[in-house]
Amino acid sequence: MALSKKDRRIRIKRRIRKIVTGTAEQPRLAVFRSNKEIYAQIINDATGVTLVAASSKQKDIKAKGTKIEVAATVGKAIAEKAVKAGIKTIAFDRGGYLYHGRVKALAEAAREGGLKF
Repeated sequence: MALSKKDRRIRIKRRIRKIVTGTAEQPRLAVFRSNKEIYAQIINDATGVTLVAASSKQKDIKAKGTKIEVAATVGKAIAEKAVKAGIKTIAFDRGGYLYHGRVKALAEAAREGGLKF
C-alpha cells in the first residue's frame, strides 16, 4: 500500500531526527510549514526547551508577497533573534520537507542573518 503524503513526510522526518539533534552549543533549527504559514524554532533537545521562535503569523513579521518571500522574512527574523540570544551555529532540521522552495528560502535568509549551519 502506498503511503500518503503526510505519512511519507513523517517517515522522512523520523529518519532525519535520528541524526539531527540540538545541544546547548549547537541547537536545532526546526521548520514546519502549513499551507498558509511557516514556523521556525531553535530548540535545545538536551533540555527540551525552545530557545527562539518565529513564524509568519507574528504581527511584527507579517509580510506581504509570495509564500517564498514570507519564508525569507521569517528566516531573517529567526536569525536576528538567535544572534541576540547568543546563538551562532545551529543544526538545520528541515522536518521531512524537501530542501526546496519555502524551506530553502528560510534557510538561506537565516544564513544571511548570521547563523552558521
